[in-house]
Amino acid sequence: MKHALLLTALLTAGLVRAQSDLTLKTRAYRQQHEQKLLDEYMGLLAIPNVVYDTAGIQKTAAYIANMLKRRGIDPQMLAGRTKGVPPAVYGEVRVPGATRTVVFYAHYDGQPVNSNQWADGLKPFEPVLYSSALDAGGKPIAAPRDGQAINPDWRIYGRSTSDDKAGVFAILAAYDALLQLKVKPTANLKFFFEGEEEAGSTHLNEILERHKEKLKSDLWIICDGPVHQTGKKQVLFGVRGDVNMEVKVYASKRPLHSGHYGNWAPNPAMMLAKLLASMKDDDGNVLIKGFYDDVTPLSDLEKQALAKIPPVDDQLRKELGFTKAEGGGKSLADLLMRPSLNINGFSSANVGKLAANVIPISATAALDLRLVLGNDAQRQVQKVIDHIVAQGYYVTQQESITDDERARYPKIARVVAKSGYNAQRTPMTLPIAQTVVKAVQSTVKDEIVLQPSLGGSLPLYLFDQILNTPTITVPIANHDNNQHAENENLRIQNLWDGLETYVALMRL
Repeated sequence: MKHALLLTALLTAGLVRAQSDLTLKTRAYRQQHEQKLLDEYMGLLAIPNVVYDTAGIQKTAAYIANMLKRRGIDPQMLAGRTKGVPPAVYGEVRVPGATRTVVFYAHYDGQPVNSNQWADGLKPFEPVLYSSALDAGGKPIAAPRDGQAINPDWRIYGRSTSDDKAGVFAILAAYDALLQLKVKPTANLKFFFEGEEEAGSTHLNEILERHKEKLKSDLWIICDGPVHQTGKKQVLFGVRGDVNMEVKVYASKRPLHSGHYGNWAPNPAMMLAKLLASMKDDDGNVLIKGFYDDVTPLSDLEKQALAKIPPVDDQLRKELGFTKAEGGGKSLADLLMRPSLNINGFSSANVGKLAANVIPISATAALDLRLVLGNDAQRQVQKVIDHIVAQGYYVTQQESITDDERARYPKIARVVAKSGYNAQRTPMTLPIAQTVVKAVQSTVKDEIVLQPSLGGSLPLYLFDQILNTPTITVPIANHDNNQHAENENLRIQNLWDGLETYVALMRL
C-alpha cells in the first residue's frame, strides 16, 4: 500500500501546476530568440566530433568552452591521468543561499560516420533543415533568416543532432534563459560535458577520481536519449550497461573457388551463422547458459511504474515495417528490463557488384551485450565464450592462427571483448527523485512517463561507485532520431521542449 501511494504521488506530481508560469515565460523568451538559439546550435553541429577524431573533438570542446564563457561561466578542461584523452568541459555557478548542488551531464563526442550511407545531399557535419522526417517525405529547406517563422516540426539532419549535442545545447540554453529572465536557480549548478562516451567512457573513472572534490553534489541529471515513443516527456531512473565483443571464425588459409571446393572445404560464413543462431531462439530469448541468472528483480514500485507506461508496440511495428516482434509477446518496455544479445554487424566475403564465387577464409561478427542491474560485464562475456566453446570451438584472442592450431582444432574462433560497464538504477523512492519528477511534470499538461531504466547505456554506475551520488536521466530527443546511424536528426520542437524542461530542473 505504501508503495502504491508513493507511485500515485510520483505519477501525479505537479499536475496541479502543469505548465507553470516559469514554463510559459521560458516559451515566450524562446519564441523571441529562436533564430539566435538555432544559429548557435547549428554552429555546434557543424564541428566534426567523431570520438576518435582528436582534432574535431578538441574543436568541439573549445566551442562548448566558449558557450560557457558567453554565459559568464569560467570553463575548465578536466582531465584524468592518461594523456591524449578528451577532457570533460566543466563549469559551475554558485548560487547564494542554495542548499543543494546539481550537476548537469551531456556528452559532446559522436559515433563514427560512413558518409556513403547517408541520404543523397546529406553530409554528417553540414547540418541542414528538412520540412519533416525523410521517411515521411521531408524535403530540404533553406535556413530561416530575418525573423522568418521556424516550424517546430522541421528536422535538423546531421551527426550528433540528437546524441548528444542536443543535450549540451539544451542545458546551456536553459541557463541562458534563466539569466535573461532574471530568474535565480535554486541550486548550485555544475556543468559536465564528457568527450569519450561513444568510446565507452574508458577514462571517465580517472576524471571523476581526480576531481572528486570539485564534483561533489546531491544529484547528477543526465541529458541523453529519447523521450517516450508517444512523444511524452519521461524521467528515467537507470540505464543498462554495455559491453561489445568481436567473434571471428577461421577456415582455409586462402580463399577457394566455390565450384572446385564447395561441399568440401568448410565455409566460415556458414559456420559463424550457425554459431550465432545457436545463441537465440525464434522468440529472441538468449539460449546461452546462465545469461539471465544474475538479474536483480525490479522492486514493487518499479513494476507498478512499468505497468503504467503507455503501450507503443503496435505503433512501432507499423512505423518500422515488421509484423512479429521478438520476446514471445512481451512488451518493449518489459523487454528493456532484460539483458540482450545483439548482432551489430556481420562480415565475410563481398556482396553486390563485388561478390565473387569464393569460399572465404574467415567471417566476423560484432556483438553488443546490453546489461541490466545484477549483470557483470566480464562475467556476461565469459558466458558467451563458454557457449562458443560448448559448440566445439577452440577460442583464442590472437589474430594470427598457427599451423599447429589449424591442425589440432576443426573449429577456431578468435574472441575479443572490450571492458564495458555495468548497469545502474536509482531508487524511485528517493525524495530528490520525486523533486525531479515534479519539475519535469510542471512543464506539460499530460502525465509524464516514468521508467525504471533507459534501454540505452551510459556509464552511470561510476557516479554511484566513485562519487556516491544518484543519477536521474531526463532525455529530450525524438524517438525516431536515428542516433548511432546514418541520417541522424532532431525534431526542432524537441529542442524547444528540452529547453523548458531544463529551465524547470534548474529551479528544483
